[in-house]
Amino acid sequence: MPSQLTAERAIGGLTDEERLLQQTVREFAARELAPGAAQRDEEERYDRSLFARMGELGLTGVPFPAEIGGAGFSYRAWTLVMEEVAYADMAMAVSLSVHILSQYPVITWGNEEQKARWLPDMLAGRKLGAFALTEPQAGSDAGALRLKADPVGPADSPTGYRLTGTKIWITNAGEAEHYLVFATVDPSRGTKGITAFLVEAGTPGFKFGKREKKLGIRSDTASELVFDGCEVAVANRLGEEGQGYKIALSALGEGRISIGAACTGLAQAALDAAARYLTERRAFGKPLAEQQGLRFMLAEMAQKVAAARALVRAAADAKDRGENIAEASSLAKWTASDAAMSVTSDAVQLFGGSGYSREFPVERMMRDAKGAQIYEGTNQIHRLIVAEHVLGRVTPA
Repeated sequence: MPSQLTAERAIGGLTDEERLLQQTVREFAARELAPGAAQRDEEERYDRSLFARMGELGLTGVPFPAEIGGAGFSYRAWTLVMEEVAYADMAMAVSLSVHILSQYPVITWGNEEQKARWLPDMLAGRKLGAFALTEPQAGSDAGALRLKADPVGPADSPTGYRLTGTKIWITNAGEAEHYLVFATVDPSRGTKGITAFLVEAGTPGFKFGKREKKLGIRSDTASELVFDGCEVAVANRLGEEGQGYKIALSALGEGRISIGAACTGLAQAALDAAARYLTERRAFGKPLAEQQGLRFMLAEMAQKVAAARALVRAAADAKDRGENIAEASSLAKWTASDAAMSVTSDAVQLFGGSGYSREFPVERMMRDAKGAQIYEGTNQIHRLIVAEHVLGRVTPA
């Protein structure tokens, strides 16, 4: 059962359907995700059965239209799902977020045949998706990617493409069946050469390299993808040649809001754990919660969680209204991931020596928080994005 602190999380302004969704996910996460989270982290083991259960609950298609097999909820509702899953297990939240991220471009840019072939099993949680953008020399600078896509057949009307190169740090790699892969048909064209492809696990010439040994989010895989002359049919090209960069950017805004929501859930979990510990732990003859300095720390942690949640919800609402979300999604992801890192670190401090032990969950939470300041665009990149929008609104004197 959820703790009292969990149950009292703010749900103001939500519809009845959103409240029901939130409560359903909260109960599922507390019952099925939370109990084994520490052990999965220790063993660095991805439990595919848990992803399948999320599919059975419809969580793998929450923000997508019902007419294509999704659950038909708003993106704001999706942020509720991410909060609750991450509250129990940040690693599973990241896996689910990337699965959703890999579907958005197919829904937006795919033709009817691609949608019919690619989406039903993903929406139902029968197949897992991955978003393959990052390369050894191309992280936040996605335009620098070098995975080569050489056309097969006539240059003006290829029958397919031969992929050669590597991707790294690809979440869900090795577990996923469906990979949205970004490659370039001509590195000299920069972003204008980037093209998107739908690649299935098991395609000849496509294999998995080393699995990353990570600080946090250890129960979700992140591995290298190796393409050694992997041939994909032209029917597996998403959009036209050169549209890949635009396709990637169109999805990353949603992904940043999603990760911001997960960070909010993670920070809330650390805040609740710290508050509970302060009421239970005694020192100098009284509960730690009676010490003013520690109360102030707790209050500041709560402030950061509330600010993160507000920006995430605002960005989600902007998406639901169809607005440009570039600035809002950067603000949400940057603020929420910084909040998660700060709040989990403070939680470890409030636990004292116990917080530094793997016997208590705040140690894992702090490790899980760090990665979010790096993936989905580093927080330094998001500062640049926000500054660009702010300066773009300046009217010359």
